[in-house]
Amino acid sequence: MLTSDEKTNWKRDGFFIVREFESQDRCRALHQRVVEIARLSAGGFRVPNVLIVPEKKPNPHAQNPEDELAKIFRLHRDAAFKALVEDPRYVEIAQALLGDEIDCFVSQFIFKNQGAMGQPWHQDSHYFAFSKSPQVGFWLAITRATLDNGCLHVMPGSHKEPVHKHVPDARTHALYGYEEIIDYDTSASVPVLLEAGDLLVFHSHLMHRSTDNTSDGIRAAMVWHYAAAGTEDLTKQKFGFQNPSHDFMPVARGG
Repeated sequence: MLTSDEKTNWKRDGFFIVREFESQDRCRALHQRVVEIARLSAGGFRVPNVLIVPEKKPNPHAQNPEDELAKIFRLHRDAAFKALVEDPRYVEIAQALLGDEIDCFVSQFIFKNQGAMGQPWHQDSHYFAFSKSPQVGFWLAITRATLDNGCLHVMPGSHKEPVHKHVPDARTHALYGYEEIIDYDTSASVPVLLEAGDLLVFHSHLMHRSTDNTSDGIRAAMVWHYAAAGTEDLTKQKFGFQNPSHDFMPVARGG
């Protein structure tokens, strides 16, 4: 169930934050599991289903395989992460916003290691060429998210906008597929400062970005999205290829 403030913030701003939503122990366990996946993969073991994306920008501080990674996608069929996205506490929030029957269709662990670049202004619905809209994103802070380590910035109320034109991110070392909005005034944006265990819930039309990690640590987060059941993925029709990070998994069904 949503509180009255959460309902108001969702309608007005397109997002809300739930402080101390997740335990520190679970955040640590999720982090440990994704590091295990990274190291298994680096050692030549095939980890089912996951999609590992390395950073394009070299990390001079790298000592372990995970230090050179940007993201690991398609985690929501791995036992630890499946339990997360099927946790009734999260599912009930998604159901309040999307209806009783929902799927998880994308998940990613974001490492945001020291020196990693941020992602420019975008709307997730640009990448989600689906038959139904909106989708709902869950951004769980695994570590603190600060101005120094590259927290998110959001544009309140921009979820009421249509999907804007996105152009390719022309920065050197920009991750594959990054595109950005350049036709919207984002001067009224606000940073999303989070402690480990805090949860950001956001609308797929909400404009958001992250900045570079200029700290000497990481800014880790687990992010996943829910869609209404029966949503059809039309990515191939829009972009000419199927998005390899999409993996629809039923989470809640009636009856």
